[in-house]
Amino acid sequence: MSTSAQLLAAAELAQTRQGRYASRKRVNTIALALSLAAMAFGVFWLVWILWETIRLGFGGLSVALFTQMTPPPNEVGGISNAIFGSFVMVLMATFIGTPIGIMAGVYLAEYDTKGWLASVTRFVNDILLSAPSIVIGLFVYAIVVARFKSFSGWAGIIALALIVIPVVIRTTENMLSLVPSALREAAYALGTPKWKVILMITLRAAQSGVITGVLLAVARISGETAPLLFTALNNQFWNSDLSKPMASLPVTIFKFAMSPYENWQQLAWAGVFLITVAVLGLNILARFLTRQK
Repeated sequence: MSTSAQLLAAAELAQTRQGRYASRKRVNTIALALSLAAMAFGVFWLVWILWETIRLGFGGLSVALFTQMTPPPNEVGGISNAIFGSFVMVLMATFIGTPIGIMAGVYLAEYDTKGWLASVTRFVNDILLSAPSIVIGLFVYAIVVARFKSFSGWAGIIALALIVIPVVIRTTENMLSLVPSALREAAYALGTPKWKVILMITLRAAQSGVITGVLLAVARISGETAPLLFTALNNQFWNSDLSKPMASLPVTIFKFAMSPYENWQQLAWAGVFLITVAVLGLNILARFLTRQK
């Protein structure tokens, strides 16, 4: 083959490669532009929602909001009973659902990764994750409320705990699966029992992700309204007895936001602001406590 033919073939090959490079660059630019546009679209609505929440909710903050109970229409009052009810039910549901979720996630990731019981558990967990919260509320209503013939705080706690459990199971299993096997093998080589390896090594290595999963569950149940409508219902007065109907922020916000009364609407926006700030504060606190030292 002559030198001129070789040069011609090399030039054609270079031109082909240049064309492919230009094509890939155009595709990459289009994909990047679409990704940035999608991100900007989501951020725009997020910022708008946060701005409206701060603008309308901050003006409703007052001493009466935290010290007085829900008022009649066109009268001064607060939502102290709803704040207390939400705090108690979310706290109790987290304390009930978190240990169950973590232990189930540990079982799926460490003990039975491919067995029939693990497959069934994952399948049921996926159903619970994707099930609408109103379905869980109706289930607890049929099992607890209808049987005892009374709405109660305990029924609301059970409904919220059933929402917490699948979220914690999924995040715990995923985080433990990301821990390198070399850490476990090194501990086993030193004669460490399995329960201690899980407790002191794998869970400690995955603690940031597990805590994040718990906070995601808390953030989800903090704003759930439908399950509480069928279980805890509502209460206009202060109530610390979990065997009776109990007020909650989401239900109070739903009730007040749908009303035509201006004072109720202002209290609803103040409640939305409180929930938003509480969830944001929990996330910041978790990031601070689990940061790498």
